[in-house]
Amino acid sequence: MLSFLALIVFGTVGLMVLPGLYVGEGISWLDALFTATSAVCVTGLIVVDTATYFTGAGQAFLLVLIQLGGLGILTFTTLVILALGRRLSLHHEAVTATAADLAPDIDFKHLIRHIFRLTFIFEAAGAFLLFVAWLPRFEPGEAAWHAAFHAVSAFCNAGFSTFSDSLTQFQGAPLSLTVLMALIVLGGIGFLTLEEIRLQWRNRKRGVLTLHSRLVLSTTALLLVGGWVALTTLEWSNTLAGMPVGQRLVNGLFMSATARTAGFNTVDYGATASGTSFLTILLMSIGGSPGSTAGGLKTTTAAVIAALAVSRLRGRQVTSVRHRSLPDETVHRAIGLFVVGFLLVSAAILLFSVMQLAPGSSEPTDGFLRYMFEAVSAFNTVGLSMGATSELGPPSKVIAILLMYIGRVGPLTFAAAFTLSRPTVSEEFRYAREDVIIG
Repeated sequence: MLSFLALIVFGTVGLMVLPGLYVGEGISWLDALFTATSAVCVTGLIVVDTATYFTGAGQAFLLVLIQLGGLGILTFTTLVILALGRRLSLHHEAVTATAADLAPDIDFKHLIRHIFRLTFIFEAAGAFLLFVAWLPRFEPGEAAWHAAFHAVSAFCNAGFSTFSDSLTQFQGAPLSLTVLMALIVLGGIGFLTLEEIRLQWRNRKRGVLTLHSRLVLSTTALLLVGGWVALTTLEWSNTLAGMPVGQRLVNGLFMSATARTAGFNTVDYGATASGTSFLTILLMSIGGSPGSTAGGLKTTTAAVIAALAVSRLRGRQVTSVRHRSLPDETVHRAIGLFVVGFLLVSAAILLFSVMQLAPGSSEPTDGFLRYMFEAVSAFNTVGLSMGATSELGPPSKVIAILLMYIGRVGPLTFAAAFTLSRPTVSEEFRYAREDVIIG
């Protein structure tokens, strides 16, 4: 948590003191803190236009923060995995499922090196493909810069763009959107799963993936396809109207992919239907997978909670998925993450409503939905907005900053605390049992 905080402070001070980062009037300390937090936490919410306010040097500085933030969360996750895999004590090993048990074929000592290598391979490949696709639109140097910036931003699920309209101008460019979607999905799968797939491909093994990776891949596919069908249907005659059928399908799929904490947009989310906004909120809340650049509750957490609900409805006491029983500690951790996240976002929505929706204000009738969308986007480090970010007052900006920071490092440290906590003698003490009625 302190490492991310230090990087945010570094970014804030850099935006204030380094010369030649922006044009026009200087940025305020609060806006600099907001921008640095959004970049380091790979969120994508902006209070100033990245394309017009920042110079090339300023955009490069933001890109450094995005890259460091993206690599930081990946390596930080790996350090937690390593911590979970060390030999602490016989009692600790008896009650805790380690990452080595989840993926026994992975060499965790070399995982960080593989993280850096795969990150730069994916980003370089994405940048090259985008450069080729955008060369007819821009001068070679400009196309190269836009391609490199968006490749890093997409893989890190940051959502920052060097275009004022994000990716709206590429509605009719399926190749560009496909490359960006691939980077978003690869960045959101998680390196534990990517490494396991890489090892099986290298060793030409046809063995079954671990339950963790199977849940990641199946839940990701389900959310992508389900969100694609639902969002395309809801927006077919709205924001997607007027496009050819092929473009509608591609843009609908992009809406599903970007809601998984990427933050780019090809349509105006302020003009989408209420059902689309609410469905996007649900997709943003789930987010990507553990050990990835994406935020959110995580796909495996949602899958475990869904499995718990199904098991209870069937009258089973043990939570099982794909003919495997899940440890109670894992189920409790998933519920704890959901409850903490729900309470934090609910509190933020309440504060946004009180501060921004004053009695008698001229806010539109969907004002509450706009700020609910904003709170969920900030906490889950998505970056999508219905246009409320630029309207936030100073107190609301502070809340958004806290949401982005807690949403990036909070759930992971919370999960680590749950996992690494050692049972004490006092935990063996229980009071007399008495039941309550539920439902």
